Amino acid sequence: MSPNGANGEAEVGSDGPRQKGKATPDTLQVGCIALVTKDGHLRRAEILSIKETKSGRQFYCNFDNFNKRLDEWVPVSRIDFDQDVEWPNPDKDKQKDTKTKKTTTVSKKSQPSKKTQKRVGKREQSVASEGQTPHPWTEFVESQSKADGEDKANASLEVGATPNIGPDEMELDEDETPASAAKKEHTQSFSREQEIEKLRTSGSMTQNPAEISRIRNISKVEFGRYVLFPWYFSPYPEAFSQEDCIYICEFCLSYYGDFKSFTRHRMKCTLQHPPGNEIYRDDFVSFFEIDGRRQRTWCRNLCLLSKMFLDHKTLYYDVDPFLFYVMTTRDDRGSHLIGYFSKEKESADGYNVACILTMPQYQRKGYGRLLIQFSYELSKIEGKLGSPEKPLSDLGLLSYRQYWSENIIDLLLTKSESGEKITIEEIATRLAMTTQDVEHTLQALKMQVYHKGEHKIVIPDKLVEQRAKSRAKQKRQIDPQRIQWKPPVFTAASRTWGW
Repeated sequence: MSPNGANGEAEVGSDGPRQKGKATPDTLQVGCIALVTKDGHLRRAEILSIKETKSGRQFYCNFDNFNKRLDEWVPVSRIDFDQDVEWPNPDKDKQKDTKTKKTTTVSKKSQPSKKTQKRVGKREQSVASEGQTPHPWTEFVESQSKADGEDKANASLEVGATPNIGPDEMELDEDETPASAAKKEHTQSFSREQEIEKLRTSGSMTQNPAEISRIRNISKVEFGRYVLFPWYFSPYPEAFSQEDCIYICEFCLSYYGDFKSFTRHRMKCTLQHPPGNEIYRDDFVSFFEIDGRRQRTWCRNLCLLSKMFLDHKTLYYDVDPFLFYVMTTRDDRGSHLIGYFSKEKESADGYNVACILTMPQYQRKGYGRLLIQFSYELSKIEGKLGSPEKPLSDLGLLSYRQYWSENIIDLLLTKSESGEKITIEEIATRLAMTTQDVEHTLQALKMQVYHKGEHKIVIPDKLVEQRAKSRAKQKRQIDPQRIQWKPPVFTAASRTWGW
């Protein structure tokens, strides 16, 4: 992965001059900047945390100009103590302390009641979802009058030359990422009671700014035949942070810190696929529908696992209001987890995806697109227009941008060949997307122009060429005819939080 990721960090130690000097493993402290070996090279890294594990002392390092997900726990042997260490700036630290004292001061009125504290305390593990924030492409959209918005619905279609679109038009700008926006909000006060109230009223699990900057607690995970290195914090029991590696059963998702306990479990575990109904199967993948109310333990474990690879997420204990659609690949040993998306049983805002993840070992292989396509195929069966909850993660945003643009371009090219005109509403209906997603996509790709008093949709030649190349590489697709599914009907009790 490139050091300068989509969610890249600022330069380590850029807050002013620091004192330098020699250090030892015992004197090295949080806030120091040392040279640490990464990928065979010595790199500047800030020490964010220190812990004692069974194998010895480890230091949590944030590397200079590297993506946050590449932070890691390193042993003493990877730190070069022959070089000078930059010590924390005491004046800067004092300023930070005074700021944190101001932001953490909460009045008694805003504090949750004892009953609420008890309820929340028992349920701080585990379901991941994303809150309601502005559309991820809002930054790209230029302000337009209401009259223009009314005319765009009746825009006609043309294929031809338009203003050139740069090769980096679809690249994710670092300043526009949801994670960077969340960091700006991190300084704002956060009330757990307000968060719980949002959950009760909207049924949507919103973002908790306090979770964003938490130190990753799990160093390594053995999952089936893969060894995974988590990207972010996940609220597994605190005892697991002392382990050098945790072991997760790839079928029931139970987790163990001791290899002997894990091997005993594997001898007894009989599960070979997710505990739900198989609603889709082809030569490549299968999809299982799992009710969070009926399979609470499995779904909670899935959310704990996914939290290690999803940054700005709030985890809660109750998974009752959600359905989980899990994609697997099959072999003679069973069905292996590729990824999943969760969905509210009843979304007031019409979201068809609450949380979506492709496991790291299967990323960049086209599986994320299959997950997105499957969510829209379900929306078509329901006869609804769907959209994912916002904000999307950086990788999720890129995947959705690609899916939206490819499907809209394919539909417009089909209509262009037949000489038909099409409106934004018709595009949205055909693709089961919201008109907002369609319009933002067209505007981001600069496919909307105003010509001779009319708003028109024009496909640039560059986009046509790019789509032809990507279509040639695309190997897998969901076959809607193979989906064996009817929209489930729930009682009021099964749609709500089981508190």
